[in-house]
Amino acid sequence: MLVRKPQFARWHGRPGRWRIAAVVAVALGLTAGSVASGADADRSATGTPRALAATVPLERLAAGDLAQGITGLQQHLKAQPRDGTGWATLGAAYVEQARSTGDPTRYTQAEKAFGRSLKLRPADGNDAALAGQAALAAARHDFTTALRRAEQALRVNPYSERALATRVDALVELGRYDEALGAVRLADRRRPGIPVFTRYAYVLELRGDVGGARRVLLRALDSAFSPGDVAYVATALGQLAWSQGDFTESLKHFATALRAEPGHVPAREGRGRAYAALGDTKRAVSDLEEVVRRHPLPGQLAALGELYEALGRRDRAEEQYALVRTWTRLARANGVATDLESALVEADHGDAAGALASAQAEWARRRSVHTADALAWALHANGRDQEALTYAKKAAALSPGHRDASFLFHRGMIERALGDDTAARRDLRAALALNPGFSATGAREAKAALAALSALSALQGES
Repeated sequence: MLVRKPQFARWHGRPGRWRIAAVVAVALGLTAGSVASGADADRSATGTPRALAATVPLERLAAGDLAQGITGLQQHLKAQPRDGTGWATLGAAYVEQARSTGDPTRYTQAEKAFGRSLKLRPADGNDAALAGQAALAAARHDFTTALRRAEQALRVNPYSERALATRVDALVELGRYDEALGAVRLADRRRPGIPVFTRYAYVLELRGDVGGARRVLLRALDSAFSPGDVAYVATALGQLAWSQGDFTESLKHFATALRAEPGHVPAREGRGRAYAALGDTKRAVSDLEEVVRRHPLPGQLAALGELYEALGRRDRAEEQYALVRTWTRLARANGVATDLESALVEADHGDAAGALASAQAEWARRRSVHTADALAWALHANGRDQEALTYAKKAAALSPGHRDASFLFHRGMIERALGDDTAARRDLRAALALNPGFSATGAREAKAALAALSALSALQGES
């Protein structure tokens, strides 16, 4: 058991930071166990795909293994339609497939599967379906419902790892960080394992304890045995290093992840972002193009779009931003609250008024550091900088000690718009010092703003 001390580790770039895509990922069925499942292991002696077990760590299965497992479950449920646990497992698998493929239509199928499970097995004895519903709610960004369902599942089974994990995720996304720390400590006592350890690291990171988060992840890596677990934890370490501007170190961790699991998409994405930060744009584009081919989600699409934009390939960039909007419409049609994604993308690359409406709607639902920052940036895009500064300060106050380069950049640009050149220089420099590659376009804008501020200062000095 790990000592008490963290994710769903997230990207801290803009506008489609890792958190946008990962918030879907963290909602899934998580188990402490390890599963090494190759294609042969997923088939019976007759060649029929095997059904997934309720305890399979779905988010760490390769896409092919997950697809085969779903096929096996579907066949099993045709033969045994009254298997309530099987329906709950199928629902969880659909949620994970939505995350891994970028297809939100799977959420509707998941909802039906969980409903079928609860008809067969009442809620007071069906923690698997309740925990699955919690995961689905979190995937749809309905974190209030996710928390309620997770707590309901825990009343049935206090040791449900899926429910314990989703409860932590929901509290984090609702901005209830002290409660999240208590929740992850409880989860560590009851069901210690890699999903809990990685969450512990993220909670510590949000509290400004980056060193503690790194130590926990390194210990988690030591306890990882399956290729999927190694890739999962090494990627979290790489993301943490990247967020602190240590791109060479992050590449080492992503290499570890890709050696363990060559097709691990989050590690490929991390490597692409690290290459971009180091100026190796050819490799960066190659990696991110492959990522969006396989995972066309908002965060990845926006990252590739910004890289294209920084390279002067505006038409290609606009294609990526348009795809984000297409995904957003499809996701909304399938019950996903997409206001945070919309606010961040539109504030930078589209409809400023729409960005503000989305950010305000999200702030009304949950008051986290990320929603405060998004609302600040949307207000800035609409020229309402005095209000914007209020929310930029809220973002800092909600999680004291947490430092995010994109948040610092946003605050610095707002301060510049307000004419507070001293504060703007301080925060823009801090953003670039923390992570000079936080965004292909944002870093460029920060440097340009600092140059302009220096030139203005020089002119004022001469006069």
